[in-house]
Amino acid sequence: MNINLWRRALARLHIFTKYLRMANNNSGFSSSFGAIMAAAGSAIGLGNIWRFPYICGKYGGGAAIIVYLLFVFLIGMVLLMSEFVIGRRTGHTPMKAYEELRPKHRNWRYVGLLGLITSFLILCIYFVISGWTLNYFWESVSGTLASIADGDFATHFAAFASSPVAPVVCLVIFAALTLVIILGGVQNGIEKVSKILMPILLVLVVLLCVRSLTLPGASKGLAYLFSPDFSQLTTEGVLAILGQSLFSLSVGMGVMIVYGSYLPKNDGIFKSAMWITVCDTAIAILAGVAIFPAVFASGQDPAGGPSLVFNVLPVVFNSMGQVGSMVFGGAFFLLLAVAALTSAISLLEALTAWGAEYGKKRSTSAILLSIILAALAVVAAYSYEGGLLNGFKPAGMSLFDWLDTLTGSYLPPICALLTIIFFGWFMKKEEIHDELSNHGVMKVAGFKVFYYFLVRFVAPVALIVCLVAPLIPAIKELIASIIS
Repeated sequence: MNINLWRRALARLHIFTKYLRMANNNSGFSSSFGAIMAAAGSAIGLGNIWRFPYICGKYGGGAAIIVYLLFVFLIGMVLLMSEFVIGRRTGHTPMKAYEELRPKHRNWRYVGLLGLITSFLILCIYFVISGWTLNYFWESVSGTLASIADGDFATHFAAFASSPVAPVVCLVIFAALTLVIILGGVQNGIEKVSKILMPILLVLVVLLCVRSLTLPGASKGLAYLFSPDFSQLTTEGVLAILGQSLFSLSVGMGVMIVYGSYLPKNDGIFKSAMWITVCDTAIAILAGVAIFPAVFASGQDPAGGPSLVFNVLPVVFNSMGQVGSMVFGGAFFLLLAVAALTSAISLLEALTAWGAEYGKKRSTSAILLSIILAALAVVAAYSYEGGLLNGFKPAGMSLFDWLDTLTGSYLPPICALLTIIFFGWFMKKEEIHDELSNHGVMKVAGFKVFYYFLVRFVAPVALIVCLVAPLIPAIKELIASIIS
């Protein structure tokens, strides 16, 4: 019997070591479809599911969507293509990519480092929030949410988020799941899983759309989301839409440079970027179709913002009865978890590839980074409202709020701005043209002039405005205080 136990243990050890060997295989994506699915998965995250519909509904519905489409295709997609070019041209992660392209100006590598730091901090927050989605998925399918009175969901979430055990267990499970996929390697892990998860995500969002549209009063939700009302399109709204369009595609954090290094050499960068942008935008719009008709049909507040996810939508699902709550509530929170997972995979991969490029095995790099990330995420979870560390607030903000502010408002646009300045003004045009044309195979002469105009002028100005505009009230106040 002991011999059989040893044999089973050795067999499992053999499987594990084989899996680690797969993780250390750093080959690129095997197909265009796999590359697009992986990169689209990176772009499609939690913000697509709740933030995009909320922004559009708040700032003029169809008017906001029109502005968003202009921004995402003329600016966001330009940034995406630029990072793809940098990654595929060099075959390196951000730091070495910048260093190789401008060897005499090695300080540019710190732009790559800043992007990786941004990915690291974003992933800490992602682990916490994604753990919440896992918990709500389980509570939906188990019927726990269906048994809660409508007015108690805010209290229920507060009790869960402040618990010393439950949020930590959930985020550790999510971190472990992300790590397991990364340990499968680029082709057998990221690409294979993305080919499965992305169709699942699409099926879930379409299923929720169909159910939402069949609810009585659903037309009011569609009107809220799509009816153009340019009177609601304020300056604040335009900036919010610009920010969403720029950061929805995972640009400004080094991820797409890494994924660009995995792109097949014969793939058209414009085509890949276009497909990713279309997929990202389509899921965001479909999420709005799934959410707002249901919110209006149940008489809930459509201006709930982030609280829609955990405080308002469970009320909507409960209005469908116990079975409806379990099925459609479970489907929605599974959708959130899948969207979070595909983004978390790309963030951890960018960090893992960086560690591997600087001397660590991919498997070692992934495991060490996951442990560090999970540990910091636990501290962030405990610093959330009501948590064990919520009383510790340097400069008036908890660690969770600090990470959320840095990664949501400052670091990605700064990284994106520096990246586009490098790409447009310091990278050689011959190298850019060579990548865009697939080494002369594709004709891009007419497109090139328009592209360079967007890269050199439009995108940088948009990013500068996005960074400076929130500071204008504080600057005015400072000037007024000096004058007085």
